[in-house]
Formats: sequence, C-alpha cells, structure tokens
Amino acid sequence: MRLPADLSRWRRAAELVGRRAECSFLDQLIATVRSGDSEALVVHGEPGVGKTALLEYLAVQALGYRVVRCNGVQSEMELPFAGLHQLCAPLLDRLSDLPAPQAAALRTALGLASGSAPDRFLVGLATLGLLSMSAQDQPLLCLVDDYQWLDGASAQVIAFVARRLDAESVGLVVATRSVTQELEGLPELMVRGLAVADAGALLDSVLTGPVDSTVRDQLVAETRGNPLALLELPREFTAAQLAGGFGLPGAGPLSGRIEESFVRRAAALDESARQLLLVAAADPSGDSALVWRAATALGIDSAAATPAVETGLLELGARVRFRHPLARSGIYRSATLQQRQQVHHALGEATDPNLDPDRRAWHRAQAATGPDEHVATELELSAGRARARGGLPAAAAFLLRAATLTVDPGLRTVRALAAAETHLQAGSYTAANDLLTMAEAGPLTDLQRARTDLVRAQLAFVTNRGKDAPPLLLRAAEHLRSADPQLSRTTYLDALSAAIFAGRFAVPGGDVITVGQRAATAPPSSAPRVPDLLLDGTAARFNHGYTASLATLRTALREVDAHKPAEEELRWLWLACTTALRVWDDERWDVLSVRHLDLARQVGALSELPLALTSRAYLLLFEGRLDAAEAMADEEQAIKESAGTALAPYIALGLAAFRGSADRMSEVYGAMVPGVTQRGEGVGITFAEWARALLFNSLRRYDEALCAARRAVEYLPDAGSLIWALVELVEAAVRTENQDAAVDAYERFAEMAAASGTDWALGLQARCQALLNHDVAAEELYRESIERLGRTRLRVDLARAHLLYGEWLRRERRHNQAREQLRTAHTLFETMGLTAFTERTARELRAAGGAARKRVDAGRYDDLTAQEAQIARMARDGLSNPEIAGRLFISPHTVQYHLRKVYTKLGVSSRKQLEVVLRPVGGT
Repeated sequence: MRLPADLSRWRRAAELVGRRAECSFLDQLIATVRSGDSEALVVHGEPGVGKTALLEYLAVQALGYRVVRCNGVQSEMELPFAGLHQLCAPLLDRLSDLPAPQAAALRTALGLASGSAPDRFLVGLATLGLLSMSAQDQPLLCLVDDYQWLDGASAQVIAFVARRLDAESVGLVVATRSVTQELEGLPELMVRGLAVADAGALLDSVLTGPVDSTVRDQLVAETRGNPLALLELPREFTAAQLAGGFGLPGAGPLSGRIEESFVRRAAALDESARQLLLVAAADPSGDSALVWRAATALGIDSAAATPAVETGLLELGARVRFRHPLARSGIYRSATLQQRQQVHHALGEATDPNLDPDRRAWHRAQAATGPDEHVATELELSAGRARARGGLPAAAAFLLRAATLTVDPGLRTVRALAAAETHLQAGSYTAANDLLTMAEAGPLTDLQRARTDLVRAQLAFVTNRGKDAPPLLLRAAEHLRSADPQLSRTTYLDALSAAIFAGRFAVPGGDVITVGQRAATAPPSSAPRVPDLLLDGTAARFNHGYTASLATLRTALREVDAHKPAEEELRWLWLACTTALRVWDDERWDVLSVRHLDLARQVGALSELPLALTSRAYLLLFEGRLDAAEAMADEEQAIKESAGTALAPYIALGLAAFRGSADRMSEVYGAMVPGVTQRGEGVGITFAEWARALLFNSLRRYDEALCAARRAVEYLPDAGSLIWALVELVEAAVRTENQDAAVDAYERFAEMAAASGTDWALGLQARCQALLNHDVAAEELYRESIERLGRTRLRVDLARAHLLYGEWLRRERRHNQAREQLRTAHTLFETMGLTAFTERTARELRAAGGAARKRVDAGRYDDLTAQEAQIARMARDGLSNPEIAGRLFISPHTVQYHLRKVYTKLGVSSRKQLEVVLRPVGGT
C-alpha cells in the first residue's frame, strides 16, 4: 500500500474527516480568546479517536497567536515538572515580570535555581501569571496532549491554571483519554468515533484495491469509527483477504488491537531498525542527538533509520516523534526485559551527567539487573534535587527505586524509611505503608524505630484526622526521648495538637487528658523555645488546671516576636493564636493572627493559609468587621476550590452566626457536621454548636440556644468548649429560667476569667454575673462590663453588654435610660452588620417607647457578581491588583478586567471612590 510522501500531514488531514462539528467548536474557542477572554477546554476520548489531530487543527487555525505545547510521556511521569517545563520554556523571558515569590517558586520548580521546595499552589499561581503576562502582546494558545501521562506535579499545576483563567486572552486545551478528578467541571469536548458514512470514506481513502463489502462494513463497525484504527488496521490484511472476505479483525479492546498492529509492523523490520525503534521508545525526551549517541554505542548504523521511518511508526528530525503513543508503548512493552535493560544502559551512558543527572540516574536504574549501590546513590541525589523543586512524587519514586536496588540491610532500611516519609508527604499513603513494612524488615536503630512510629502516626492523622493519631504520636515521642530529645518534644506537641483537634472523637488513650499527662513527661529542654513553652503550658492546662498554665503560656506568647525561622514558626503559630484567645488576650491574638497570615503569604505556604485565615477572621468577627472577615472567607473558598480539598467552612459558619442568618447557618451546618464527624474533627462540632447557640440567642430562640450551647460544652476536657460557648450558655439558661445550668456555666467561666484577669475575660464575667442578678448589683455589673469591654477591640461583646443592660433597665421600668443603652447597642449592631442582634435591639427599643433610626446603606453589592464583589472589597481596602490576584488565585489581568466592570456598574472611576460607594460594614 503506497501512502503520500508527506505522511504526517496527510494523516492529520485524514483524521479530521467528519469532524466538522468539532472543528466549528474549536473555531469558537479561537474567536473567544481573540476577543480578549480566556477559555479552557478538555478534549477527551479513546486512543486514536483524533484528539491530537484536533489540537493540530487548533494550532493551524490560531493565526496571530503564540502557540506553546506540552506532551505527556508515560516514561517521564516520575520527573517533577517535566511537562510544565515544556509548556513554560518558550515564555521564560517574562519570568522576571512576576512577583518575586512567584518567580522564585517557578524557577525552583523548573530547576532553574536551587532553593527549598516551593508550595505547589504558588507554582500554579506563577504559571498563571506567566501565561497572562505572555498574552499581553498577542493571544496565547496552550496545547497539552496526553495529559494522562504528565508527571503529577505538572498535571496539578495545569489543572489549577485551567480553573483560574478568566480574561487573559489565553486558550488552554487539554487532550486526555478520560476526565480525571482534577479536570472535572471544566468545559469538555468528547470526541467520539466517526459516523458510519465518514468512517467509510476515511477507510476508502487508504484502500488501494477492491474490498469485500462485508469486510468493509465489519471494519467500520468494529473500529467504531476510530480514525487511527481505520487508518492502521487495514494494513494487517493482504489484498486477497480484503477482496475475498476472509480478513475480519479479531476480538479484543480496540486500543490493544491498534497497539498490536504497531508491534507487528515493527516486528517485520530487520534487527537494527527494531533496536533503533526500542531506543527511541525508551527515551521520552525526544532528543534525537541522545538517541543517536545511544544507538551508536549499541552498534546501530544510521541506515537503520530508513526502514523505521518508512513504516510510518517514527519521525526522525530535530525531535524524535512516534506515530502515536500506542506505537511507543507497544514497541517498548513487546521487548524482552534484557533488551530494555540494554537500551536503558546505553541511554544512561549517553546522557550528560552534568546537564541531566536525574534522567541519567533513571535510565541507569531501569538498566540495573540487580542491586547496584552506585545507581542507588545516584537515585538518592536525584531525589534530593526533585524534593528541592517541589516534586515530592518524583522524589518518592527515586527513593523507592533506590531502596529496591540496595543490598545492605542497614542502608536499605535507611532508604526505605526516607522513601516512606517522602511518600507520606506526597500523599501516596498505600506506598508509604508498604515502605514502612520494608523498613521494619531490616535492622532498626532506636532512632529509626521511633521515626517509623512517627510516620505511622502521621499517616493515621492525615487519613483519619486525629482519631487514631494521638496514641501513635505518643508512642513515637516516647521512642524518640533518648535518640532525639528535641524531636521528641516536638512530637509530644503534635500529639497534644492532634488530641485537641480530635476532641470528643478521640480514641481511648488519645484524649487530651491522657495525652497531657504523658506530654508532661517529655525530655526537658536546656534552652526553652516558643514550642517548648507551648508544650509545657498546654500540658499543664490539662494536668494542673487553667490557672497553673497561664504563666508559661503567656511567656510563650511574649517570646513569639523573638523567634525567627519562618518554616518552623509556621508549624506552631496556629497553636499560639489559639492560646492567645484561650488566655483572653485580644491584643496578642491580634498581633499573632496578623503575623501568622503575613508569614504564610510571605513564604508561599498556601497549605497553611486556611488556618491563618480562620484565626484572623474570627478576631475580625468579634471586632465587628464582618466585611473584612468575608473577604477572608472568599480567599479560603478560593484555596478550597483550587486545591480540591474538603476544608471545614469555619469562617462561613462564624459569618452566618454573627449576621444572624438562620437559613445560611442551616446550610453551612448541614454541610459541615457530617464531614467533620467522618474525619474525626471533634473541635468542629464544638465550633458548630457554639455558632448555633450564638445565632439562636441573637434570634431570641433561647431554648434552641440552650441545647446547642450544652452540646458545645458537653466534652469537658475540650479546652475550646470552655471559651465562648459558656457565655452563650449562661445567657440562654437565664432566659429559659434554668438557674442551675446558668450558675454552673458561670462558675466554670468565672474561674478562668479571674485567673486571666484581662478586660475581655472580666468584662464578660461581669456581664454573665449581671444576668444572674435581679437586684441593684446587676446595674453595677453591667456598667463594669461596658467599661472593661470598652477597653478591648471586641465591639460585638461591648454592643451585647449595652443590649443586656438596656433590656434590664426596661424591665426595671427606667425607660429613658433603657433607650439610651439600646440606641447605643442598635447603632453598633447596625454599623457592624449583625442583623439579628439589630432586630432584637430594635424590638426592645420599641418596647421602651423609642424608635430605631433607619440607617441608609451605602453599599451597592447587589449590582455585582460574587467575584466582582470579592475584588471590589479588596480594592476598596487598599490591596493592589497583584495582591488581590495572589489571594484569589487569579491573574492580575483578570483583576483589572473585573475592576473595569465594577467601575462601570457602580459609576466610579477609581479605588478612592470605592471607599465611599462600598462603605465597609463594621469597618474601622
């Protein structure tokens, strides 16, 4: 059968037969991007159905576009960011235009600079910014083929970018066999087999002689219109078989039959040509010079290229390309193990150890016939480089292979344990567990056994969110006592944190009391640091009571300012913030929550941001700055969407409670509780029930508030339940005339408040005590509460004190004074946006013979979309376009695009005018 000389171009054209609808769809994408918008598209379908041909059609049609490409290769899946490097390499001239942290992260990921492993989301944000910058001069089209074979790091970043494209004049088209989880929800184009008539026409175009009609119809039917199959399978039959009707294709999966077709075609070549094909199949880089160096070392003459190319299986030019990925995989898999090892050895020796040491190490590992210490050492070095670029899956794969090539039992244990730790960090939990078993099969030192226990404990924590982790962390901490005392102390602190987190869901032996008792026996620290003080103070809280812990915890909070290493500090700053609110120190809470958030953003620790955002947002809620807290909820949601994680919506929960929205609370509570219960997140139940108690008190639904508050505090050892929920319990119990419950809750709270001695704690104590009094003493207590809370940052608690005092005065029939307190409370609540408390206060004010003044709302958010409102709030608060982009995981160009729409809708022309038109609710 004779085929056109320009075989590749002819095949691409042939594969587009019958694709008018698909091509029209892609034409619309080109037009959309040309108009200034962005578009992401997932093209998916079975192997050979024509996805690559459609990408080629896009590249041809994109006149005036800059086109960049990235191809996944199965044998390159373990090399971190290999695919991303293909995509970004032509655009690196704009790298310096990115914000410094993003540029540094991308340089490190692509191996252009050394440094600590960059956060994966920061790399994604940098890639998004790079594409946006590159599209400023001309539209940009990014074509990603065989996404299913990209390395994991590149696949995550590309999916991240696809979800964040908006108005950058960037088109991103991903071709893949099936839509994986990270691509779900993106626009799709499913490519199916050709219609019968089109399939028949394509088949006729490759047949050079007569064909039996039965054979023709059967070929069309069994290939299901797959263009590659229609082009390739007829080559398997002789002219006589096709004409006589005896050449019907055999059964089996279509992709397997196509692959077998390629293999049979290769098998018909002479040995030199077959070996050249195997060399090309074993090297995914497409570097023709490398292929020829390896081929020469194997004694393959250049003449072998001619028959290999004439089969149509291979293209040899500046780059080496196979007819189809199935051709590469079929040729590689059909070779014997010895043949593959021989070829990988030649490729390893031909790879420059200075320019590409990791690919060299990987080829040498594939060539190894048994344990090889030299290769294992190279793989260890490659793992270190991969980790430095943020390629944890690749580092884990290198270490796993290094362990399997190690014969010395002790060294094998070391490498298996390192591989287990890295697989855990990479999220490969099954592999981590298997490697721990391998490590435990060898001789373990005390330190190694302790590290093994630590990995098992961490594995339990990440897979079950605290239920089983505390006892395992305790065991690891105890094994580390003599081998590594400082790591032992750190692990005890982790165990305490896990126990607090698990709360009511902790397993026996993993509750905070048991863990606190064991943590108190941690090895002493010669020079106590902040984490040491947090450990000692938190353990004392559970062993000796609240009062006994205060001095140490306050010292820890003062020492935070002097602590420098950022990455270590981020490990425990969330606990420091939690400690500040547990000792009722609103000023330290303010300082530490700002520090936590700034540090997480500064170093690009986006995985730490949800905790930092939550801590800061809750202080803002108590300050009555609900708009600022909502902006953080927006940012938290952006992280959740980008990461695909199931973060509990703590900020949304708090916003619903403070705003007094029963419908929104029902929605958030209903979505949150099953998740935290399944994950063993007991602290989430405490928060959820406290939030409902606050909401119901604001709505005057006191019976429901009492039930919710009781559920919040029912797990007595939970330190978190002894903070805000007791205050709600006192008010609900008083209003439902449940005196015993009110007195019990007050006494528990008063013990903490007296020991703390802060204005916040004592102001709330006075407010609760006033609720319990019905004589003249109540008035002095309300005044004391207002005076003390007036010296804090916490305007919501101050407003509630004015409200309760006004309610008491009204019941005492002192209406003039009652109206004064109630008007003050009403103004505060309305300014802060606490709707339910505002309505409750207005009701009391009317009962006292007054009237609530209507406040004109200066906000005009109703005209804006959700994303426009997010961006408008941040711009109003003084954030620059790059800062907004960084927080919402979009490009600065998209921010600018949406701001233009905001200005048009609101009739303004500057950020300064936004301050007036969108006056902050509860802003200061």
